[in-house]
Amino acid sequence: MAFQAYRFLVSFVSLFVVFSCFVAVEGLQKGFFKFHKLHYTRLATDEQWFVQKLDHFNGADSRVWNQRYFVNDAFYKPGGPVFLMIGGEGPANPAWMQHGTWLTYAEKLGAICFMLEHRFYGKSHPTADLSTENLRFLSSRQALADLAHFRTAIAESRGLFNRKWVAFGGSYPGSLAAWFRLKYPHLVHTSVASSAPLHATVNFPEYLEVVWRSLASENADCPLLVKTASDSLTERLEDPKNYENITKDFSLCSKLQIETETDSAYFLEMLAGNFMDVVQYNEDNRGFEGVQGTNITIKVLCEVMADTSLGEPYARYAAVARLMMDTFSIKCLDASFNNNLRDMTNTSWDGPAASGGRQWVYQTCSEFGFYQSTDSPNQPFAGFPLEYHVKQCKDFYNISAEQLAEAVTETNEYYGSYDIRTTRIVFPNGSIDPWHALGITQDIRDELPAVFIKGTAHCANMYPARSEDLLQLTLARDQIFLHLQQWLKQ
Repeated sequence: MAFQAYRFLVSFVSLFVVFSCFVAVEGLQKGFFKFHKLHYTRLATDEQWFVQKLDHFNGADSRVWNQRYFVNDAFYKPGGPVFLMIGGEGPANPAWMQHGTWLTYAEKLGAICFMLEHRFYGKSHPTADLSTENLRFLSSRQALADLAHFRTAIAESRGLFNRKWVAFGGSYPGSLAAWFRLKYPHLVHTSVASSAPLHATVNFPEYLEVVWRSLASENADCPLLVKTASDSLTERLEDPKNYENITKDFSLCSKLQIETETDSAYFLEMLAGNFMDVVQYNEDNRGFEGVQGTNITIKVLCEVMADTSLGEPYARYAAVARLMMDTFSIKCLDASFNNNLRDMTNTSWDGPAASGGRQWVYQTCSEFGFYQSTDSPNQPFAGFPLEYHVKQCKDFYNISAEQLAEAVTETNEYYGSYDIRTTRIVFPNGSIDPWHALGITQDIRDELPAVFIKGTAHCANMYPARSEDLLQLTLARDQIFLHLQQWLKQ
């Protein structure tokens, strides 16, 4: 999923933008109200609302809020299944109600399609602001309870109670799709959990290891050149005399100031994010979402890194940064961690991080970890170790390293990590996508199959088909459909 502010795109590449598949899923709804009073239309882009309980696990708390959702019943045939697309860590994008592989499946199976926006993202505002006190109501468990209540109420109001429900999601929503089937098996018949990380972990250095391998799949020298450039930049940061040149080389908004290890780590991660984001979404067919930069692929980055006319690898690294800035029409990079801290601790719904940055990083600190550190020697970057990521939990939300570690352990205990015990979930993953390192890439058993797609990136199977798709991707979409077809007959 792509977010609008480029500074957040590069700043939170390891926590935020580099996670989602279609953070563009706008749709929240409200629970606990008379559904027969709702007016449903066939316009897929018309947002609708559902009254939802603020805290599903506290019967004494009667507060409610309005959750957004979308409906597309263009393909529905009486008796057909119900498809539910799960929103994730950003605004729900109604473009998904008109495009995507799930609609191809819906047309073949006669399904009605719903998309539910995730609490605290997009227009789904359960609380007055994003204070840490209010963010305690933001969790995967509350989100699953939202899904459960929505599914139950909509089924009753629209006469879909005896229909088979299929949950779809990609990335974090893919995890939710799997966990929805796990925790509410009586409500969802089957799930498609695309690029879904099922194992929570504080430290996730494997992400950058896959980035290395994905770059090498294009050109064996490419990650070596990136490493040389990153190491050179890290060395130059040690001498303040270099700051003026670095400021010019990377078109920074103000002269580089490195006063702490956090300042250095923030800058280095920002630049590494150019490669991380491109690798994660390499050649995904995301244009329909209005995403910029889809023409920048691994091949393009590696060509820049191999271009000796640009100078040494350090200069080519800077050229990549300028290429990304030009692509997103950005005049300068804000490399100040203090500015980032200011933005991330702004709790207003109008704040610069309110489109999802503050919320998602909170979820990583309170549930998942997923910190893409440079702690492994088998990756191309330097300078943003685990300690840098963990410190931000304290800076932004006053969550300690000990609390983070406990939360991640509890997440795995609650959902089962890789040892998920349920049935009828298919797990698609792409070999280029770094998130496959935390997902299911081999069959668990017949009713928990993996679809591992060589040469594709994050959630590739979810995007609309096109003539230039790899054969492996085309076959994967067909394989997923066959699983759905078989399971819906059961």
